[in-house]
Amino acid sequence: MLQLPRALHDAMVAHARRDHPDEACGLLAGPLGSDRPTRIVEMLNAARSPTFYEFDSMEQLQVWRELDDRDEEPVVIYHSHTATEAYPSRTDVSLASEPGAHYVLVSTADPETAVVRSYRIVDGEVTEEPVELVD
Repeated sequence: MLQLPRALHDAMVAHARRDHPDEACGLLAGPLGSDRPTRIVEMLNAARSPTFYEFDSMEQLQVWRELDDRDEEPVVIYHSHTATEAYPSRTDVSLASEPGAHYVLVSTADPETAVVRSYRIVDGEVTEEPVELVD
């Protein structure tokens, strides 16, 4: 189960809506080993695409170094789907490289209601998990 602070949930949704119609991407960082996200790191979708996201390699290197310096890790890797449901695509699964992370998808296909779902992706196997919003 992903325990997600409501403020971080709302920040991800806001980022997804701002970047629409392109996919938004980023991560939620938290203290090493805690499995508790505490801050959002919005990242640039280098692909600038409505159907694909890609972290900018230089930005990713900088963000991961900052995480190391702060004794943090990526607890959540998130991105949006702009025209489809919040379920990992084959490409999403093939690119999932953080086995300890929660992979969160935000669907902005319906402009009125964003759908947020979380998954574990390990060795190509996708397992949906509940999301509990906490204040």
